[in-house]
Amino acid sequence: MTLAIELRDVSKSFGPLQAVRDVSFSLGRGEIVALVGHNGAGKTTLIKLMLGLLRPSGGHVRVLGADPVGGSAAVRRKLGYLPENVSFNPALTGRETLSFYSALKRAERGQLQGMLDRVGLAAAADRRVRTYSKGMRQRLGLAQALLGAPEVLLLDEPTTGLDPASRRDFYGFLDELRGRGATILLSSHALSELEERADRVIIVGRGVKIADGTLDELRGIARLPTRIRVRLPEDGGAVPDVGDGWRPVNGRTLEIDAAPQDKVALLRSAMAAEIADLDVIPPTLDALYAHFQDSQIQDSQNRGDQVRDTEEEAGR
Repeated sequence: MTLAIELRDVSKSFGPLQAVRDVSFSLGRGEIVALVGHNGAGKTTLIKLMLGLLRPSGGHVRVLGADPVGGSAAVRRKLGYLPENVSFNPALTGRETLSFYSALKRAERGQLQGMLDRVGLAAAADRRVRTYSKGMRQRLGLAQALLGAPEVLLLDEPTTGLDPASRRDFYGFLDELRGRGATILLSSHALSELEERADRVIIVGRGVKIADGTLDELRGIARLPTRIRVRLPEDGGAVPDVGDGWRPVNGRTLEIDAAPQDKVALLRSAMAAEIADLDVIPPTLDALYAHFQDSQIQDSQNRGDQVRDTEEEAGR
């Protein structure tokens, strides 16, 4: 796989605060990768390192084969960035704002109207940004990030303030860009959205990477239970025997949480009974995220206990 972004043993400190510690990962061309973590986990710092807005305290960052700090203008023009909190000159119109960013990126001005149409701002293009709602400013931010069909898109909470229709259009546009070979990093707390759209998920916590893989790979590592739900026939007859451990959800629906090693057997027992419908619900990204974050906290507590035990032993 051709790499668009590569981080090797990257660390970043701000005085005594170590925001990122020994983080390594790579993003291939044409990938959509989700970067998730709690507030203060280091997500925004990592994005700024990839943009070249920050220089790492240790390790190496490469974007499109170049060092993003002081890299070539040609490489910088291939990047698109949307910060978590967009801010524009309120005295400019939407069209003037896009024209300004188009000039900075040396993008074709002929694409401005099409971009305004795409993000749903054509009717408000000549209004001052000060009159825009939060959602409209967010759509304007998306438009400037997408100018010039960038090869790498770094998006920090990109769907904040967008209505459902705008979110659908946004992800449709990302699919088009990926189809052209663009690499897209999405940092977001909207885990249910990312679950359906990310090729890979990178989970960070307390400045370190704690998980990296496809959803299936993360499910295999976490080994969380799969929920199996059956709906019984509506004829009002007796509840059929589908085995032990099933709990009622309502009068005619039963469910069970199946460990990975028990899933097939439980599915067979359900299918052998008289049922009207069956759903298999694998662990969600929300559940996986909570699992890996909790595991990191537990590991940290265990290491702390080991240090205290060692210190107590040494003091005897």
